[in-house]
Amino acid sequence: MATGNDTKTAKLPDPGGLDFRFFYFSELFHRRICAGKIHDRIGKLDDLVFSIGEVWPECVGILIEHGWGKPTELVPWNRVLRIEDDAIFVQPPENGAAYPPFVDQPGWMLIENHLVGRTILDIDGRRIEAVNDVHVLESRGRMLLVHVDTSFNGFLRRWGFGRMQVVKENLISWKFVQPLNIEDAVTTDKVSLSVTKKQVHELPSEDLADVLEELSGEEQAALFSALDSEKAAETLGEAEPRAKRQLIAHMRAERARTVLAEMSIPRLADLFSVLPHDHVVDLMGLLPAATVKRLRSILSEREVTAEALMSSEYLAVTRDQTVGDVLRQIRGSGGEPHTFSYVYVIEGEERSLVGVVDLRELVLAKDEAAIGDVMTSPVIAAQHDDLRDDLEELFARYHYRLVPVADVHDHLLGVIRYTDIMKAAVTKVRG
Repeated sequence: MATGNDTKTAKLPDPGGLDFRFFYFSELFHRRICAGKIHDRIGKLDDLVFSIGEVWPECVGILIEHGWGKPTELVPWNRVLRIEDDAIFVQPPENGAAYPPFVDQPGWMLIENHLVGRTILDIDGRRIEAVNDVHVLESRGRMLLVHVDTSFNGFLRRWGFGRMQVVKENLISWKFVQPLNIEDAVTTDKVSLSVTKKQVHELPSEDLADVLEELSGEEQAALFSALDSEKAAETLGEAEPRAKRQLIAHMRAERARTVLAEMSIPRLADLFSVLPHDHVVDLMGLLPAATVKRLRSILSEREVTAEALMSSEYLAVTRDQTVGDVLRQIRGSGGEPHTFSYVYVIEGEERSLVGVVDLRELVLAKDEAAIGDVMTSPVIAAQHDDLRDDLEELFARYHYRLVPVADVHDHLLGVIRYTDIMKAAVTKVRG
């Protein structure tokens, strides 16, 4: 699906010089409306009415809510004088009469009634997320609808917490959004999003997991099936227990085999710990015997050790290798990015752990420098018999992305990823 980075670069309508302003609908919603002077308050803004054009919908009027049982009235946009921080000023009704009552017209769309809160679908009809706000451009007496905002910030603005910007804005250009006809919008609660399936894979796994948790069973299965095995495994690992159970229940055996193959031993153990026993038995049959043995050990023992939880996916080099050699080795490996957060330095056939280099430091070092000259030593490591609680404490204290596992002689045995340990810890607290 489209993200803020994708759509903010879409060409906006020419505002005609510097005389323009952007507003969020949530900033205008319920703002008081005054007829000419600040003391002549006649109501508050209840909605904005736009006419759907070829590209950018244009505002045709504002709805005034009077309260006290009085009907909502439409102020034509050409009678809006100015928008200020504390009020919207409009020309008084002619001859002291009321503004005309709102009568819907073909091609008209109300932001609050027809767009905000509606579900966005991708081109395949899969539900993605909701429109939390609308971004408009005011310029030279016109107001155009230019973006919809699907970020949590839009939700906060609607509840009066506009200063609390907790995430990056996710503005989707109106060019990519095509509303169904108004009758459909009222009855189906949906808006279509004309983006490609490929763009779904660009969402972070955490965000996809959050989306999946909000969907119904069929919608959830449809979106999950669109993910490749690697992305599906990452998303499954980030999902809450209820969503994990739902996704597994709808997965075919061959699909499950490929997805589970992408998951680490700790993530598999975390997944199996929340599944019904019958599902666990079935899934165990799809895994290699060595993996099943380790999983059974983890699931049956309360005091599981670091050696049972560790992964063999890491990079170890010797201190006499150069930075350039190691970088070329990384680039040519085809490995996953998380594998190379750190490069571990070993000595001898026993693979004694003598140092570590953060990938960021490696990239900044000179190619001809020896690894031994840029490494950090000694290395913070987990002991092979450390328990899960010990590992959680280690990650919480040092905030490393990976922690090496060593035996009593400091021989490197494997690594443990932060997400494998701390995700399970968070789930345990929530549960």
